[in-house]
Amino acid sequence: MASSWRTNSGAVRREAALFGLRRRGAAIASSDGERSYGRPGAEMADPAREPEPEPEERLPFPWDPVPLTGERLARMAAAFPDYREEGLAGFGPSGYVAMPDSKPFFEEYYNTPVHPGDIWVVTLPKCGTTWTQELVWLLQNDCDFEGAKSMLMPDRYHFLEITGVTARSVREKIRDGEDPLSRRIFFDPIESRPRPWFVKTHLPLHMCPPKLLDTAKVVYIVRNPKDVCISYYHHLHLYNEAAADLTLETFVDLFIDGLVTQLPFFPHVLEAWRQRHHPNMLFLFFEDLKKDLRGNIARVAEFLGKTPTDEQLDKLAEHLHFSNLKNNPWVNWEWISKSAWSTGDPNKKFMRKGKTGDWKNHFTPEMDRKMTGWMERELEGTGLSFVLDIPEEQQ
Repeated sequence: MASSWRTNSGAVRREAALFGLRRRGAAIASSDGERSYGRPGAEMADPAREPEPEPEERLPFPWDPVPLTGERLARMAAAFPDYREEGLAGFGPSGYVAMPDSKPFFEEYYNTPVHPGDIWVVTLPKCGTTWTQELVWLLQNDCDFEGAKSMLMPDRYHFLEITGVTARSVREKIRDGEDPLSRRIFFDPIESRPRPWFVKTHLPLHMCPPKLLDTAKVVYIVRNPKDVCISYYHHLHLYNEAAADLTLETFVDLFIDGLVTQLPFFPHVLEAWRQRHHPNMLFLFFEDLKKDLRGNIARVAEFLGKTPTDEQLDKLAEHLHFSNLKNNPWVNWEWISKSAWSTGDPNKKFMRKGKTGDWKNHFTPEMDRKMTGWMERELEGTGLSFVLDIPEEQQ
C-alpha cells in the first residue's frame, strides 16, 4: 500500500500542475460550457474582475508527507477504503492527515493570492462552517437576502482544498461526470471569481498562505470535540468515505488519535486559539452562536466593520436559525445526495441536528471516559474550554 501512491505520483503532479495553470488564468467552463454565477441554470456573463497584480515569487510548500505505516495505516485503511491504494500521510507540524500525493496541491493552496478585503472562514469539518459562511456573506454584503438565493458554494465561496484532499478515484468521477455543481466546486479556479474573495478552508493556519492573517480577515469557528466527533462520523458515511461497517466505537478511537482525514483536532484548534488576539482574526465558538445567535451576529458585524440595523439583526437571526438553514436549498447541500461524492442515500443529510450535547445520545460511558480524558490532557494550560451541553429550550 505504501508504494502505490508513488506509482501515481507523477500523474498527480501533472494533475496539480494543470490545476495550477488553470488557477493562474484559464477559466474552466461548467459541463454545458457556460459559467453561471448566481442561481443555478441562470445564464450570466463572467463577472468583472480586477486584474491580478504580478505574482510574487512562488513559495515552496515547506513540508513533505510523512506516510503513515504499520498499525496506524492499517487502522485507517480498514476504516476508509478509498485510501487503501493511495495511502495516507501527515503534513506539517500538526500532522494534518491527507494522501501522500497531495503535496503539489498543497503548494498551490499555499501560494493562493490574498488581498485586503478577502474573507476566509477557517474551520475543522463539522464545526459550523456552513452556518458561519452564510452569516459572514450576508453581513459583508449588507444583508442582501436576494443575492443569497444562490448556491453558497460554488457561487459565493471558493472551497480552497477540496480537490487536493479528495481521493483520486472520486476526483476522476467528478471530472468525468455530468454534475456541474460538483465540477465547479472541484475545478473552478479562484481567480475566476469577482473580488473580494470569500474562501472556505479546513486547512490549519500553517498550511494556508503565509500572509493570510496580515492581509485578509479570518473568521475561525470551533465546536466542542464530542459533538464534532458524532457529526463527522455521520458526515463521512454520507460521503461514502467511511467503511459501511465502521462503528462509532472504533471511530472515537480514530478521532482521538488523529487518524481521520483533515485531523488531528487539537493542533488545528490551538494554533488558531493562539492567534485569537490578532486584529484580523475572530475566534468563535459554535456553542456561543447556539446560546446567543443575535449577539454573536453583532460581534461578527463589528469585526467586519458593518453596522446592521436592529431590524436587519432580527432578520439575520431568523434566517440563520438552524431549522431555517436546514430547509434553505441554497445552503443545505441537499443536492449532494445525488452527486458522485456521496452514498446516493437521500435519507442521509449534510445538515442533521445542529445540537449541542447530542453526543450524550450516542456515546457509551467508555467512549465518554476516553474523550473526556483526552480533552483534559490536550487543554491543560491552554486557557481554552468547551461548552458540552446546552438546555434544549436555549437551542
